[in-house]
Amino acid sequence: MSLTVLGLSGALGHDPSAALYIDGRLVAAAEEERFVRDKHAKNRMPYESARFCLQQAGLRPEQVDVVAIPFAPVSLAGPARWHYARRYWYAPDRALDALLAGNRRYRRYRQRILWCLQQLGFDPQRVVLEPVEHHLAHAASAWLCSGFQEKTAILGIDGKGEYATTFFGWGENGRIHKIREFYDPDSLGGLYGALTEYLGFEMLDGEFKVMGMAPYGDPERYDFSRLARFENGELTINTEYANVVGFRRYKDGRKGYYFSPRLVEWLGPKREGDVADEPYVHYAASMQALFEKLALDMMDYYLGDILRETGKLAFSGGCALNVKLNQKIIARPEVRELFVQPASGDAGTAVGAAAWVSRQRGIAVEKMNHVYLGPAYSNEEVIAACARHPQRPAWQQLAADEVAPRIARLLADGQPVAWFQGRMEFGPRALGGRSIIGCPSVPGVADRINEQIKFRERWRPFCPSLLDRVAPQMLRVRHPSPYMTFTFEVEEEWKRRVPEVVHEDGTSRAQVVERQYHPRWYDLICELEKLTGNGVILNTSLNRRGEPMVCSPDDALAMFYGSDLRYLIMEDILLVKEATGA
Repeated sequence: MSLTVLGLSGALGHDPSAALYIDGRLVAAAEEERFVRDKHAKNRMPYESARFCLQQAGLRPEQVDVVAIPFAPVSLAGPARWHYARRYWYAPDRALDALLAGNRRYRRYRQRILWCLQQLGFDPQRVVLEPVEHHLAHAASAWLCSGFQEKTAILGIDGKGEYATTFFGWGENGRIHKIREFYDPDSLGGLYGALTEYLGFEMLDGEFKVMGMAPYGDPERYDFSRLARFENGELTINTEYANVVGFRRYKDGRKGYYFSPRLVEWLGPKREGDVADEPYVHYAASMQALFEKLALDMMDYYLGDILRETGKLAFSGGCALNVKLNQKIIARPEVRELFVQPASGDAGTAVGAAAWVSRQRGIAVEKMNHVYLGPAYSNEEVIAACARHPQRPAWQQLAADEVAPRIARLLADGQPVAWFQGRMEFGPRALGGRSIIGCPSVPGVADRINEQIKFRERWRPFCPSLLDRVAPQMLRVRHPSPYMTFTFEVEEEWKRRVPEVVHEDGTSRAQVVERQYHPRWYDLICELEKLTGNGVILNTSLNRRGEPMVCSPDDALAMFYGSDLRYLIMEDILLVKEATGA
């Protein structure tokens, strides 16, 4: 039996993406933002990403058997719409809409997807379109991609899907069993997002910044327990302060926020600017601490018995990218192994929906061993991009076996380098496909990248990519970490050896690199080890602040000439920019 399933996400107005399974193998996946150069690609459909997936596989639209979408109609007979209406009683227009027209968003999304497919050459009359509940798609993206064969606990936490915000269940024998869901506005992800807005960042983007700010503060300084509670199996967000709609929103000009004026009365003015200052660092620490406590309490309550039985947990949803929480989870004695979907945000639901439909139609999907699922470019395409660029950059082509030693020498000499190799990563982490790299033993290299290249907040940490044989020496916990989805305590010796990739609290968000999935990336780190004695490299995404990660050679050149980077290596093509200034 042969089966081709195209997954398309984007129902929630952000992070559209496409993923393609052929006979259970994930052959391509990409986020729309990378192609259209608009971070999170808000209110767009996954047109370019779907086109890429089809082209990558050499498929015509009529060869796709099913199109899976991670958004489904929700019955009025279930609890979700009634819970929403009851909790938003103070906004009767929202409450009544949930009861009387609660599937309007689904119908609108379905029509937009059909329009998108028609532009791609699909016949809308013949498309087999299969909706998958949003949190079921998240759950499938974690469990089905984990490779776990035994009974597995499944956890999903995000802002919200159709109405659900949190999912507890287990997977076994190809089926996902739901234990419990929570519904909007009782959303731990929504609460974290509301505080992200209060702390001066964009919701859906700045949550990582709050997490990075938290170690600079004292979580005991302020008691945030009034914001949410978990008692007797129920999560309740205090909508006097956060997850608010309508007239309860704090407004600044014409913009409304997901927190209320009452929060500002309690904590003071909304934070502005880039400085990690008081009291806001303490607020970030308190929010992170509350988030961790409630998430762990919920996990224990609903999944504790399953975890004690099996030791396996699969986790997805945007909150699964909170690496500090994940560190706490793997520290639990009952958790033997945690798999976090590397694209845990809504972009990953394209993978989850397609994987679920494939499995339901009798085709098991392969374990997700890597995320190098986007476009790749040849030397010839790189050279053509250089010829098109207004700067007409000079370039040199290195021998293939010269690339790793040459770049390692630049790094050891203290130079940051833009590294563009192979297929682009799927998900928010740069994992050696589209990265800015540096030598983590060179003092000040992280500040230099922040100030001159990334143009981002000084207090945000940089991450290490390290050889699989080095990980047991540097990290205090032995746990698979191919996707930078965990933080680990760093051994004291290594804090001194690679200080540029150790955060304020003594941890690192590490990528442990295996050679079979990206040989050139592994070989580069080996070459740097020969020069420095440390099989570790500083790795951050190849983009500037506010921009998506680079996709094509044209994108890389635009970024290169819009920053103070001096070195860019794309496949075997090396570009060197003349130094400026004194």
